Amino acid sequence: MTVSGEKEDIKSNGANGIRNLSPTDYVGFESLPEQYVNRTIREGFVFNVLVLGATGVGKSTLIDSLFNTKFPDVSTKSHNSQTVELHVQTHELQEKQIKLKLTIVESRGFGDQINKGESYKSIVEYIDNQFERYLQEELKIHRTNNLSSQDTRIHCCLYLISPIGHGLRAIDLITLKQLDSKVNIIPIIAKADIITKNELSKLRSKIMAEIITNGIQIYNFPTDDPEIAENNLQTNGILPFAVVASHDFVRLGNKQVRARQYPWGTVQVENENHCDFVKLREMLLRINMEDLRETTQTKHYEVYRRTRLEEMGFGDVVDTAKASTFQETYEARRNIQLSEIKKKEEEIRQRFVCRVRERESQFESLKNELHTKYDSLKKHHQEEKKRVEEERRKLEEEIQAFNQKKTSVLSATTNINQSTTSLSSTLTLGKSKKK
Repeated sequence: MTVSGEKEDIKSNGANGIRNLSPTDYVGFESLPEQYVNRTIREGFVFNVLVLGATGVGKSTLIDSLFNTKFPDVSTKSHNSQTVELHVQTHELQEKQIKLKLTIVESRGFGDQINKGESYKSIVEYIDNQFERYLQEELKIHRTNNLSSQDTRIHCCLYLISPIGHGLRAIDLITLKQLDSKVNIIPIIAKADIITKNELSKLRSKIMAEIITNGIQIYNFPTDDPEIAENNLQTNGILPFAVVASHDFVRLGNKQVRARQYPWGTVQVENENHCDFVKLREMLLRINMEDLRETTQTKHYEVYRRTRLEEMGFGDVVDTAKASTFQETYEARRNIQLSEIKKKEEEIRQRFVCRVRERESQFESLKNELHTKYDSLKKHHQEEKKRVEEERRKLEEEIQAFNQKKTSVLSATTNINQSTTSLSSTLTLGKSKKK
């Protein structure tokens, strides 16, 4: 490519010194927007919606009405659940050439528990889990080619408020406060047809006053784009939306319209004089869907990502090496971890040496005790041996004396017997001579 020197308008950017040049002939990169659009259409879009509200407030009906689709509902609704459950369903919708992968996350049993103070926990946990899943995918060495198509992060929370009451309940305030830093919240007054316009106006003002007073950050439609700034600015002024939804259709003239029939008349869902349903759908889907997706990425996810990386040791400020890149941060953190590991190893080694010394001392003490006991037993054994030998000697002497006495007695007995025999013979002989 050649550039005409003097004839070409060359401008210098004072901020970064980049010059603006114009090719002398057609190059073709003007088709980049078209290429981007074609690729985006081919890949499709992802939009994830969290619908949150009390049981029976009309969550499923609102979603069906927003997307003009009857989504299957296979979940079991119960008012006796001990915890808040989230029912997740994903569908692929197509409008002309545009494909939309829509994930609807609907709460079950929200506010039905006796202890409502922790109803938000399972919801916050689910949102954080999706952030964590996306972060782990980003940190992989071999990442998914089209990560955006696998995005499960919540892009928008439609928070349905019951029209019965005098504003937000305590559970609403607690939940909104826990969610406002994690997701784009759009407050909606559900079933707005059951209260009068005057009551609706007071309720709307009351809700916004409570939101502001409690420092809850809801999603404001962007006003930086001149084409939509005025429309979004007006819509921001009427929040929260007051909507009516219905599965029923009523014939008006030559067409069927979504409506709710009452004895006193018909409330048309898509009639702007009856409710804000059309405004909600316009703002949510036709005008600001991409901003909701982008805000999720640049605001809520970045907050979570920064916090998690700091927990991992990859903060923006690393004193050890003044790291400026991810690799430098990794190396600095690795050195810190190695140093801590060595320190721990030395502490463990010292504890081990102390334990060994204690054991050796115990063994030495036990050894001395055993030796003392052995010497005592040996001495006792020798004394017993001497005593037994002395007893044996005495016994042998007694046996010998006994045997001597026995021999003497036997000898005396023999002599007596012999004398008795001799005397008896003499007496017998004398008697014979007398005769």
